[in-house]
Amino acid sequence: MAGIYIHIPFCRKACHYCNFHFSTSGQRIPEMVRAISKEAELQRFYLSEKIETIYLGGGTPSLLSKYEVQSILSVIKGLFEVEEQAEISLEANPDDITEYAIDGWKESGINRLSIGIQSFVEADLRWMNRAHTVTQAKESILLAQKQGITNISIDLIYGTPALSDADWKENVATAISLNIPHLSCYALTVEPRTALAKMIHTNRLPDVDQEKQARHFTLLTEWMAEAGFEHYEISNFALPGFRSKHNSSYWQGKPYVGLGPSAHSFNGKSRKWNIANNSLYLKSIETATVPFEIEILSEGQQLNEFIMTRLRTIEGIPLKQVTACWGEEKTMAIIRTSQKHIQRGYVVLANDLLKLTAAGQFMADGIAADLFTNEP
Repeated sequence: MAGIYIHIPFCRKACHYCNFHFSTSGQRIPEMVRAISKEAELQRFYLSEKIETIYLGGGTPSLLSKYEVQSILSVIKGLFEVEEQAEISLEANPDDITEYAIDGWKESGINRLSIGIQSFVEADLRWMNRAHTVTQAKESILLAQKQGITNISIDLIYGTPALSDADWKENVATAISLNIPHLSCYALTVEPRTALAKMIHTNRLPDVDQEKQARHFTLLTEWMAEAGFEHYEISNFALPGFRSKHNSSYWQGKPYVGLGPSAHSFNGKSRKWNIANNSLYLKSIETATVPFEIEILSEGQQLNEFIMTRLRTIEGIPLKQVTACWGEEKTMAIIRTSQKHIQRGYVVLANDLLKLTAAGQFMADGIAADLFTNEP
């Protein structure tokens, strides 16, 4: 099984923390929709497997009209073999969610919404430069549920400069009270060349407090467990039956193709990424050429990719699979390196599975990097 990611590179306004590729001018949306459809045709042989997930991300896909969403999905379903019960997700901002929009998305085949809430605290939304209010955030969720969409995920950001422990608790409690079956929660990161980085550099906002972020993460895992959520990946929590199939495919190393400017593709042996420039992308697609760069992954890089993605999951790294794909020597090297993390209580090894403990989850990236092979 495989997946398709569609990058819609437009936003109504620029969030201060975001470094994703997007434009705040929507004038070229119709042209971009046609180009993405054309790219789908050019990329139709990249995947040979059936498609079980389609994800419209961005950017802000909810800026598209229902006809534009329908157009893209119709083209994809005509070019690829899409599972009848495929998970088809659309990222939406609360201020775009209306009865008319939801009905259009459902007609298009959208069966899952990922809503960019980020916070239920008004002060947070203001400094983030979000386009919606707390009231709109809550109302958008209730409206989606009323219109029959039950598979809903929301994003929340923790460890922000002014977010107290009490406000963070209120954020999570609000999400739980709204019967959201899936949460993606991320620690605030300060990306170069963003408005947030400039505000911190000029002392308009305090820098990220890593101790607070670690505390917020620990509290989050406790609250979600009490509410019956499965912590199935470092940043993701789901009620039974509501894991994100698209994201899970990524962590399981399944192939996917990315369409649109800056979109990434992966087939196990290589990864490629489209140019992150709307004008150059459109110009290239006009000539029936996908503008991308590609990296062929060595055996060592493939193993490191496997370590990085699997360690983040609740299942952990299956060492038998490491042995089958890369040999016993690589497995023993991972076990040797992991001993110090096991002794510190960050990792456990049982039944040929290497897993993070609760104490090790916040340090997942560092532990994974330590387990990487240096061999090509």
